[in-house]
Amino acid sequence: MKGNLARGAGYFIQGLGLIWKPGIRSLTLWPILVTLLVFAGLIWAGASYFDTLLNQFLPGGDSWWAEGLRYILWPLFALALLLVWYFSFTIIANLIGSPFNGFLAEKVEQHLRGEKIEDVSAASFLREIIPSLLNEVVKISYFLLLAVPLLILFMIPVINLAAPFLWGLFMVWMLALEYTEYPMDNHGLRFKQVRTVVRTRRLSALGFGGMVTLCMLVPGLNLLVMPAAVAGATVFWVRELEGSA
Repeated sequence: MKGNLARGAGYFIQGLGLIWKPGIRSLTLWPILVTLLVFAGLIWAGASYFDTLLNQFLPGGDSWWAEGLRYILWPLFALALLLVWYFSFTIIANLIGSPFNGFLAEKVEQHLRGEKIEDVSAASFLREIIPSLLNEVVKISYFLLLAVPLLILFMIPVINLAAPFLWGLFMVWMLALEYTEYPMDNHGLRFKQVRTVVRTRRLSALGFGGMVTLCMLVPGLNLLVMPAAVAGATVFWVRELEGSA
């Protein structure tokens, strides 16, 4: 397999530094802000609905057992919210950030090539919303097509021992494809072509996707993973993948 695991991981680290450059920073901060507002709204709505359910089904007044049950249920609800946040954050953040990510990849590439970084117009941003969302649907469909058979492996005796490792490798590969698609789409490559090109540097892709996966597990840092991964994938494209396209 061609490529280098350490070099691939380094692309993400480089991306983490690039997202704060002038002309790039705004495309980093806006999707993060919008994502946080969406999650804050969902958490507020969920907490309000949960409180309504407790008031409806648990007696009020001086019922000691009902109050004790409330003290147990609220921490369980908070834990459930954290799990939902962890498992849904990447999907929702990518959907919200998808119109920004193509422009972010474009600006990072301009910076890497020493070109002038042009401002993004409102008209061009609006034109990108529908195509970028459709691209995300294509990637999610590809993910589900492969994820379902892998999940079935968890239910097969003996084979299920290897299932967690296969699932981890699959997630690393999918994250590499997810983010390298943005700079390559700017050059007219469709998702099927992206998969073909990335396979030519499989080890670098796995190193890149592995670093993205590890950083997603770090609270706080996971907020920066999406823009850093887009920027890092753009470095990957310019330094290594473009010659294979």
